Amino acid sequence: MTLFTLDNDRVRLQVAERGGAIEGLWWQHQGKTLPLLRPGLNSGVAVESSCFPLVPFGNRVSGNQFSSPAGEHRLAPNVEWDSHYLHGDGWLNSWRCMDQSPTHLTLEYVHRQGLYHYTAQQRFTLSESGVEMELRVTNDGDALPFGLGWHPYLPLSQETRVQARATGYWLEKEQWLTGEYQESLPQELDFNQSAPLPGHWVNNGFSGWDGIATIRQPELGYQLSMTTEPPAPCYFVFVSDPAFDQGYKFDFFCFEPMSHAPDDHHRPGFGQLTVLARGESLRQKMVLNVRPL
Repeated sequence: MTLFTLDNDRVRLQVAERGGAIEGLWWQHQGKTLPLLRPGLNSGVAVESSCFPLVPFGNRVSGNQFSSPAGEHRLAPNVEWDSHYLHGDGWLNSWRCMDQSPTHLTLEYVHRQGLYHYTAQQRFTLSESGVEMELRVTNDGDALPFGLGWHPYLPLSQETRVQARATGYWLEKEQWLTGEYQESLPQELDFNQSAPLPGHWVNNGFSGWDGIATIRQPELGYQLSMTTEPPAPCYFVFVSDPAFDQGYKFDFFCFEPMSHAPDDHHRPGFGQLTVLARGESLRQKMVLNVRPL
C-alpha cells in the first residue's frame, strides 16, 4: 500500500492511497511527537485508519432505497458486516496522486459503478499548527443528492473533553440506523459545554451544529480545534464497545462532520443534501489546528 507523507517539522501527516485515508497526524512539540488523531494500522482497511472521507454522502440510507423526480433508486450493500450501503465508496477504493509537495497533497478517485457516478478530490495542506483538508465531488451522472464529510478517529482518555454546539439529536435504532429525532439532549450527550465522552456505546447524529468543535486532551497536553467551511450542520459521535469491537479499550472515539443529516435521502427536498446535475460540484473543508494547554 502506498503512503504519502507530508512534513513541515511541526506537523506530520500520512495518507494512504487505499481509501484516501489518513494513517496518522502528529504534532512535534517540545521534543515530543503527539498524535492528533488515532494512529492507523497501515492495513489498508479504513476503519483501522486515523480518518477517512465520506463521499458521495455519509452514513446510511434506510431501506437502501430512495425516490427522486427521476424515479426509484436502490443502493447495494458495500461491506460484508453491514446490510446497508455505508459511507459511500471513497473509503473502500484506491485514490490516485495528482500532486504532491512536502506540505501539499492532492488525491483523486473516479467512481463509475452503481447508482452514483462521480469524481472526487481530496486536498491536504499542512500549516504550522495543523492541516487543512478539502473534499470536492463532481457529479458525472444523472442528477442525484450528494453530501460530504469525514470520519476522524481521535485519542480518548478519561480527561478528554469535547465541546460542539447542538440543538437536538437522533436516537439510534436497529441495524445502526437513524431513529427518532429528539429536541432535547440528555446530560451525557450535551456537548454545548465542554464535556467528557460516555463510557459506553454511542452512535448518534447531532443537529444545529455551527461547524466548530473543540477537543481538549489534557493527558496529551493540547487542545485541538476543528472548523468546517461552509459550516457543517451535523456531526456524529461514535464511541465503540468491547461487545461490538473485541479488544476495544475506550481509547478512541469518532467525531464526524457531515454536510447533511443522516438519512436525508428520505426528508423533504433531500434535507441538507445538495442535488447536483451532471457536471456540478460540491465542496467541504475541514481544518484541524492544535495549541498547547
